[in-house]
Amino acid sequence: MALIKICGLSTPDTLEAALAAGADMVGFVFFEKSPRHIGYDLAAQLGAQVSGRARKTALSVDADDARLDAIVAALAPDGLQLHGKESPERVAAVKARYGLPVLKAIGVSSAADLEGAAAYRGVADWLLLDAKPPKDAAHPGGNGVTFDWTLLKHLDRTLPFMLSGGLDPANVAEAIRISTPDGVDVSSGVEDRPGVKNPDKIRAFVETARQAYAAASTSSR
Repeated sequence: MALIKICGLSTPDTLEAALAAGADMVGFVFFEKSPRHIGYDLAAQLGAQVSGRARKTALSVDADDARLDAIVAALAPDGLQLHGKESPERVAAVKARYGLPVLKAIGVSSAADLEGAAAYRGVADWLLLDAKPPKDAAHPGGNGVTFDWTLLKHLDRTLPFMLSGGLDPANVAEAIRISTPDGVDVSSGVEDRPGVKNPDKIRAFVETARQAYAAASTSSR
């Protein structure tokens, strides 16, 4: 089944909206420069709220082992999202250390960016194909920009991938139709302003994505 992920959740109310809407994965950001960053105490509170209703993903950016140890202790995540410049060797080390599935983010703006994704085959469990951040961006994700989804038509599909970057309730169906990803991930596209999620937009995104996947499944039969 295709997965729908709401990332950058930081309040009980918006987390509840994502869970009630039926999101498969909920993501929490541990990166101080991000407006979606949460501390360990809040992570523990939100993690307890999930209570098995979705998979918890912890997003970090080039974090060392000590930082990841603290994140895992606070959130007890079901998976780790590495959103920095982590090498395949680093991804393998993280996976071995924690025994958790790893989702590795790759910034995409051209076909050449996808060539590097092959290095993570057999290492990462998932790829997250995100739009490359603008040159002046303060953080590597959640910037609300898209990339050319048609680039993914020639992607090696032996490694599952989640599509991210500028998705919102208005364009997610088209994104799914064009790129047929194994999952979709949204953060800024369901916000009123950076870091402030909108429950109605969350519900609309999950519903629209679910309908688009159902339509894609029917048309492929």
